[in-house]
Formats: sequence, structure tokens, C-alpha cells
Amino acid sequence: MAKIYAMAGYVATIGMFDGVHLGHQFVLHHVVETARERGLLSMAVTFDRHPRQVLQPAWHPQLLLTADEKLKQLQATGVDRVEVLCFDAAMARLSAQTFMQQVLKEQLGVSVLLMGYDNRFGSRREDSFDDYVAYGRQVGIEVVRASQWTADGQVPCSSLIRQKVTDGEVREAALLMGHPYTLSGTIVHGRRIGHSIGFPTANLQPYSPDKIVPRSGVYAVTAQVDDDDKVLKGMMNIGMRPTFDGHHQTLETHLFDVDADLYDHQLTVTFVDRLRDEQPFPDAEALVRQMNQDKQQAIEILKTI
Repeated sequence: MAKIYAMAGYVATIGMFDGVHLGHQFVLHHVVETARERGLLSMAVTFDRHPRQVLQPAWHPQLLLTADEKLKQLQATGVDRVEVLCFDAAMARLSAQTFMQQVLKEQLGVSVLLMGYDNRFGSRREDSFDDYVAYGRQVGIEVVRASQWTADGQVPCSSLIRQKVTDGEVREAALLMGHPYTLSGTIVHGRRIGHSIGFPTANLQPYSPDKIVPRSGVYAVTAQVDDDDKVLKGMMNIGMRPTFDGHHQTLETHLFDVDADLYDHQLTVTFVDRLRDEQPFPDAEALVRQMNQDKQQAIEILKTI
């Protein structure tokens, strides 16, 4: 029988949720279950930008998810509502108590606030969990602490996962996120070097300058073109193309068994595993020999997905 909600308010949690990793998912599932138990609705509250971008305008974020990707990942957790707040200078000045009163209680109708073990908000970042509980009593919000979740002894956190992606440890990052790391963008024209040596590539121009590009190297990947559900297999090289005296970073994906003009199409690349570092070769023939080895290794890895 379908649950009839009393509509008396929301059980909510708040955060940036960059990566929507397993730790976030654990808290969000707790929110959903608590809401069901109490006959309320569940809500994830997040922001349209990283607060540090407002507090330190010169800071350039390096993120695991774009705003649209984060929204989809949050919705996939099963919460009834995802509220994206516009974080600006005025919001940055709000104390935690005022934020709870004006935004969470009056604007969003939050009755229960579930807080992650390391969650902080409000202009006074030194506020403790006990402070939030006291503020909640004053404004009519019950504040509950979520337990900490670990993955193989590691506590998933966005900063750790960002470092793993930056270091090219994409398989390890995926284990902590609960989903693989992706990059999306437009396929643009390149120098057609790959085509000339028998490995045509789709050159990716990422949509977001804020998303992390993994460390230079060769990766086993899957890919999707535009909104097509078909999953293609391939390998991606990120780097400077040192064999050909490259001077800027390129993101080149060789798709196996694909022979089509993909310029100006959207490409979403999903990173599966790292194969090796980028390295210079004495000539194109040596590079091709290595790329054939890379392809066979990638094919073996991708058989498992």
C-alpha cells in the first residue's frame, strides 16, 4: 500500500554533496528512511556553487560533478525533493541559527535536520553539533546526527576522492563514490594525428572548466555519444602528446569499432581504469606498437563491465 504522507514537514540534510559519494548516499538513505518512519517527506538541501567561490572570489573550484550531474545523482538516491539554494554574499553572512530559522524552517518547512558527522554551516564555522541542537530547539527543528560510514576502512570524503581523481586513481575513486568518474563535452577538431597512425580519436573539449581532469596518462574507458544509450568501449589519452612535440593538453578518446564523423557531437567518457603514464616514444611506429598493447589491455579490462 502506498505511504500517505502527513505533509507536516521534511526530514532534510544539507551539504555541497560534491561527488554524491557513498558517505553522502548513506546519510541520504538515512534521511529517506527517517522520513518514512515519521510520515514526512525527505529533502536534500544543497547550493548552486561552492560557498568558497563567494567567500574567496579568486578561488577556482575543482569539482567531481557539475551542477546538473549532482542534481541527477541526488535525485537517484530516492529523496522526495532536492532544493538548490543560491549561495551569495547575503547567505554567507547568515548565522547557523538564522539560516535554520529563515531558510530551513520558514522557507523549506524542515522539521528534522539530519547532520553528517563532519557537517558545518552558517557564518560561524566553529559551531558544534550541540550548538546546532540548541538552535534547533529554539526554531522548532529536531537536529539528529547521522553515524559515520566507512568503505574498507576509509571514510569517503569529497577531498579524498578529488585527490584520487587528480592522481589518476579512477578505479579507487569509483569505489568510494559508488559510481564511476565521468567527463562530458564536445568533440572538436584536432591535428588528426591519431587518424594518420591508425588510431582515430575523438578530441574532447569538456563543458565545465571546474571539473577535474585526471592525471596525464592512458585509461580504459566507456563512452556515450549524444543521448544514445549505446555504450561504446575505448581508451583515452590525456596529455601533451610528447612524441609529436605537443604544447597543450589534449583529451583524446579512441573508440573501438567506431568509424564515424563525430565532430560537434556530445561525448560522455566514463573512466574505468588507468593503464599507464603518458610517455614519449622515439617515433610513430614505437607509439603504435604501444597503443596496440594498450588496446588489448583495455579490451581485457572492459570485458569485466
